[in-house]
Amino acid sequence: GLPPALPALPLELTVLYNSLLFATGASDSAIQGEAEGIRQGLLRVLEACGACGQGLSAEELWQKVLQEVTAEELQAPLHRLGALQAAWWLAASRLGSAAGLFRLLSNAEDPGRAHCSEGENELLCLLKAWRVPAEAASLPLVQSAEDLKDILCTAAAFLQGLQELEAGNFPTALSLLQEAAGGFCSKKVLAQIYTCLGCCTQRMGKPQTALQHLKRALQVDFQCLPALSHVAAVYHELGETEAELQTLALLYEALEKKTPAAASSGPYFLIRTELLVHTPILASLLRHRHPSEVKYLLAQRCLQDGRVADAVEHYLDFLALLQEGLQQQMPLDGGSALPRIPEVFLEAASALEQAGRHQDAITVCEEVISRTTDLIPRMLRVEERLEQPECLSPGAGLAGGLLSQKKESLCCLTWRAAGYLHQGWAWAKLGESKEAVTQFSRECLEDAVSRSVCLSVPESLLPEVEVLQKIRLLSLIGRGAQFLELGRHKEALLDFQHGLQILPGDPAAASYLVQALWKLNRKQEAAAHWQKFSQSPAGEDGQQEGQGRPFPLYLVSCLKQAMFPHSASLARSIRDYLGTTSRDPSS
Repeated sequence: GLPPALPALPLELTVLYNSLLFATGASDSAIQGEAEGIRQGLLRVLEACGACGQGLSAEELWQKVLQEVTAEELQAPLHRLGALQAAWWLAASRLGSAAGLFRLLSNAEDPGRAHCSEGENELLCLLKAWRVPAEAASLPLVQSAEDLKDILCTAAAFLQGLQELEAGNFPTALSLLQEAAGGFCSKKVLAQIYTCLGCCTQRMGKPQTALQHLKRALQVDFQCLPALSHVAAVYHELGETEAELQTLALLYEALEKKTPAAASSGPYFLIRTELLVHTPILASLLRHRHPSEVKYLLAQRCLQDGRVADAVEHYLDFLALLQEGLQQQMPLDGGSALPRIPEVFLEAASALEQAGRHQDAITVCEEVISRTTDLIPRMLRVEERLEQPECLSPGAGLAGGLLSQKKESLCCLTWRAAGYLHQGWAWAKLGESKEAVTQFSRECLEDAVSRSVCLSVPESLLPEVEVLQKIRLLSLIGRGAQFLELGRHKEALLDFQHGLQILPGDPAAASYLVQALWKLNRKQEAAAHWQKFSQSPAGEDGQQEGQGRPFPLYLVSCLKQAMFPHSASLARSIRDYLGTTSRDPSS
């Protein structure tokens, strides 16, 4: 409450500087409220000099103080407070305000030093050009302005590098992040910077360089687990499955151990780089995966690579985590690697099926079917008008909500249909053709058609509808194949014809159709269809999946099982028949 006195201001501003540093260090964060303390200090400086700064913004207040206060003994305390103010602005990503302040500080000391050459980063140029005034030996500081300058330089380079990385300006981001890596910071922050360098070079299409940066991050701080997660992603991009799986296994082991953070071996500062750099993109790049995510990735990658036994083990471990209720701890943010839980169950069923554990696959699918049945309405009508509500209409939000409900119901319908499909193939592998026919005939055929009436399907629902249509086709192929096994050739033919109505030109359905006609002794029709099919772009060997969107992982095994297994022998028989008829037209 005492009026400001010019002789006492250096001590008063130094006490203010130290107290603000202590407040920040105690809270372990850069608090914007501390900036008010700086403002009050500047107003007292102006008051002591007979000026007023009420009503001015922080930027305007600093400009007035540095232009009007020329007392030599106040320059060092003001510069220290200016560095502290810049720290708050960096923490708030107000880089322009920080640059303007250092321009004022440099001009106040030496008008010729604030010039930056073309192409040089202005904020870093101004920071490096700023000369820290000599400290008075009689005024102890808890953190010197020189140390604070070094930290500000590192934080400014790091922040701007992240901004450029987010904007997609990778060469500029790389240069700034390399500048930050050479700056003054803790090992923890240095590992984070190298992790960001790895992500930047990966996006630049330089995976080997990315691996070098990420491995450097782990050498600096072995507890920087996000770097290990990015290493696995780079190996996945390179197609090095063995290295990727080893990395994921190491990551899972590290996450399970939950090793406590190592104590810093370097000097402790109240203002540190990590307090000033906390942007959304950094949080995204350094996101720690939950162990369950890594366990799922191990299962998924093994299944994709055909390592069925390992995939089964990992999927069963993951399902055990679900049974223990750990799904409540799993991340729900958009960066999670986890798909919807029914899809995980279906992938597990696919792995079990490929491992020959057909009864276990049937049990897992039954869980999906029982959990989704009650969530599907008796009639699901999907109409285009639901996707195009008027933006200003009072019912726009309601229409969007209805579309979301339709999508969820359609997903449940698809998952249940996939469950029946997997059960059908499992029973077929067990040699139970009649039970397989029953499963193929359930919801994924008649009921799916009656419950889902798709009229002018909205584009946002096309992926779900395409998957459901593919499941219907695979079910018809599966049932038709079982009818052939049972000698019910006419019923098989109807299923294959129906399948080609759903997805015209499907290679598997077309091949099975030819075989059904051949078994019915309708050889001329079979030959005609075979010739037509052979001349199509897919050709005789066109058993590949359809073009366009990739189908879910849980359907891959069903796609393989639906492939026609007798292409070569059937083609040979038809060629022989065509050769005979060409020599003897009467036959």
